[in-house]
Amino acid sequence: MKKRRMMMFMAAMFAVVCLWAGCGKSGEEEKEEGAATDQFAEPSEGDTYARINIKDFGTISVRFFEKEAPLAVENFVTHAREGYYDGVSFHRVIKDFMIQGGDPDGTGRGGESIWGKGFEDEFSDGLHPFRGALCMANTGQPGTNESQFFIVHAGEDSIRQLEELLSEEYGLAFAEYMETAYDTKLTDGQVEAYRQHGGTPWLYRHHTVFGQILEGYDVLDAVAGVETDAENRPMTPVVIESVEILEYSKEISTDK
Repeated sequence: MKKRRMMMFMAAMFAVVCLWAGCGKSGEEEKEEGAATDQFAEPSEGDTYARINIKDFGTISVRFFEKEAPLAVENFVTHAREGYYDGVSFHRVIKDFMIQGGDPDGTGRGGESIWGKGFEDEFSDGLHPFRGALCMANTGQPGTNESQFFIVHAGEDSIRQLEELLSEEYGLAFAEYMETAYDTKLTDGQVEAYRQHGGTPWLYRHHTVFGQILEGYDVLDAVAGVETDAENRPMTPVVIESVEILEYSKEISTDK
């Protein structure tokens, strides 16, 4: 049973990566210099952040990584201020993986950037698709970021279960699996971070990470838990009422 579950998991993840990110790395592969970003640190007073207000569910607040992903942040913030995301649904929801939105057509094939064309990937060694990460969706080819985004839902249990199955069935360590299956090398520190926070490490350096949840993990869980059809589309629409762009104050609390 465990082996069957493992094979189904690996097949599903391979299919997802091929659909979203292609079967090879996209964009530039150069490594950045300098210290890694503390993805879960509290923003500074006055930093820009967003409140994603979801009808019947509540609000998810996210911080931005403007220094590491300036294009993605500018695109999202400008769209939000212009009301581009108002009334747009999360058209694709996969529990223990992610929730995806940002397409005004609601089909998963629409949407455009503020520049009217795709823009380049912005990969950073210091930013990972941990649980709660705000990431750009793309077609798997370089320069295909438009308006669609997703928020990672996979938690630490997903990583723990994967490690257990890899060890028991294949005698593989998590880092070995990532390098063999996805050509992704993770340091010991990065592996430990995924164990602590959860996430989708197979998408590392495939999708731009440009934000991280500050508050609203319970809302993320609620949205990720909705009933969906065979195409992972919510049976009842999950609609973004508005996205507010605000200045951060240390008076708001974080809920990790």
